[in-house]
Amino acid sequence: MALLQISEPGKATLPHEHRRAVGIDLGTTNSLIASIISSQATVIENSDNEKIIPSVVNYSKSSSLVGTSAKENQIIDPKNTVSSVKRLVGKNMDDINPSSFSLTLKNYENTIGIETIQGLKTPVEVSSEILKYLKNLAEGRLGGQLMGAVITVPAYFDDAQRQATKDAAKLAGLNVLRLINEPTAAAVAYGLEQKIEGNFVIYDLGGGTFDVSVLRLSKGLFEVLSTHGNAQLGGDDYDQILAEWLVKDNLSNNDPQVKESLLKIARNVKESLTNKDPVHVDEEITSTLHIQKQIDRTQFSQLTKSLTEKTLISVKQALRDAEIDVEDIDGIVMVGGSTRMPSVQESVQEFFNQPLLNNLNPDEVVAIGAAIQANMLAGNAKDDILLLDVIPLSLGIETIGEIVERIIPRNSTLPIAMAQEFTTYKDGQTAMIIHVVQGERDLVKDCRSLGKFTLKGIPPMVAGAAKIRVTFQVDTDGLMSVTARELSTSVESSIEVKPSYGLSEDQIKLMLESSYASAEADKESRALAEVKTEASQLVEMTNNALNSDKALLTPNEKKLIEEDLDLINKSLATNDRVLIHQLTEKLNSTSGVLASKRMDQSIKKALSGKNINSMEL
Repeated sequence: MALLQISEPGKATLPHEHRRAVGIDLGTTNSLIASIISSQATVIENSDNEKIIPSVVNYSKSSSLVGTSAKENQIIDPKNTVSSVKRLVGKNMDDINPSSFSLTLKNYENTIGIETIQGLKTPVEVSSEILKYLKNLAEGRLGGQLMGAVITVPAYFDDAQRQATKDAAKLAGLNVLRLINEPTAAAVAYGLEQKIEGNFVIYDLGGGTFDVSVLRLSKGLFEVLSTHGNAQLGGDDYDQILAEWLVKDNLSNNDPQVKESLLKIARNVKESLTNKDPVHVDEEITSTLHIQKQIDRTQFSQLTKSLTEKTLISVKQALRDAEIDVEDIDGIVMVGGSTRMPSVQESVQEFFNQPLLNNLNPDEVVAIGAAIQANMLAGNAKDDILLLDVIPLSLGIETIGEIVERIIPRNSTLPIAMAQEFTTYKDGQTAMIIHVVQGERDLVKDCRSLGKFTLKGIPPMVAGAAKIRVTFQVDTDGLMSVTARELSTSVESSIEVKPSYGLSEDQIKLMLESSYASAEADKESRALAEVKTEASQLVEMTNNALNSDKALLTPNEKKLIEEDLDLINKSLATNDRVLIHQLTEKLNSTSGVLASKRMDQSIKKALSGKNINSMEL
């Protein structure tokens, strides 16, 4: 009997062996899984011929349901049925408004606990149930164990949300090849199919989030120039407005079953308006609530106009960030089931004044792009596609005066590593706290704190002599590590930034907007902080010099310096930048006498006892 060697442990597979890899669109409302089957990117169906799997989990005492069967329990068992869990991933209770969820939510191990009949479930655990369902679905269809998966996330997911997604995948038994942004996945799908080049906008309106990216496509290179979005805007919000319109006289009804029934009706009406105009509603919700109304596309468009306009505000900002005019855009890719709404398509088309790219199924395009990328990373594709994502918010550290020094600017291409050198503030300083922050504002208090760590073992030197290199590294999944190293001794310390919770949805939305609105104020605040820091440093140096060598001064010289010190100390309690600067210059002048005398004394000490004729020149 002979043994057939397929591959050695740890070695590459044979050229003919196809490794099973999938792309997963883990959505707020729905999820899909796709793979390359017979050289074609294909969304995998379940046994009921469903490609689109509701991102819903229903818990019973001993088991759980996922997908359509779980969604059907949303009305009859809302307390044990979890939907839109993506809005909770990577967050804690301080980041959300519990009343906006028809669930019982509690603080649980620095994250959110969702109360179910099986006890508290974290968003990671719920997400893992969805991923486990998709994994089993794919393995059944593909005929074996998966080698890995590419999972998509919104462009505005922060470190905590990305890490939580990877944790959910690990819990589901999935090997994550890579996380990629949803708009970028769409670009992969369209770029490959049409072999197109130019500047493109990816307009992605899903069930729970909105993302827009500006990309440059060229010869297989996918480069994201900018991203923007709204983490709390999606098709669900259109449903909510329509549901409120349907029962505007019954808004006081807080029955969860009634709310879910209304949202279901609203969703059906919204979808019907895509192909039918007008739509008549005749539904009995309860014995006391019977809806008989008619709505047309124009009415629906007016009702939801503010939501659509919010998406275009993000589009405008993304174009500004990319430094590209509307006229320079070669195509607009429509992604997400919510882009089927005629009012959305009309508004976007009118904004860009050109036809939209929507020949691919908007529900499937993200999963297809992820599948193509997964196939490449698994080593099955002949041609590699270079895919470059960007970091959505600037990263930096706190410096003296609570000023932010940006090290990696927003929209930098991932993966990326950048470094800057810093120094000590005080004489003899042997340690330094590195405070890592994220955001576009100039002051630390206006940015988000990501973490702190301490570099110890700095050799004691005079202020400004030590050289500390701070290096930021962000990988392709958007996860970051920061290292600080003292260059003369090579002592170093580092941190992996994996915060225990993420940004609130409002913070994500407002951070960029506030940076533009506060640009002038921030400029002034930074200038004030810098001049105060300079003044404080001069005061400390002057006081140290006086304590050591005041005997070198005449009484009048000493009096003048002390008077200037008093004035500058009083000015530091104000926000008069001009005054502080003037007094700093004045103290520099008066203390210059002391500096000169100290230098003369040092030279005399150095030359004491030496014959000038014997000194080497």
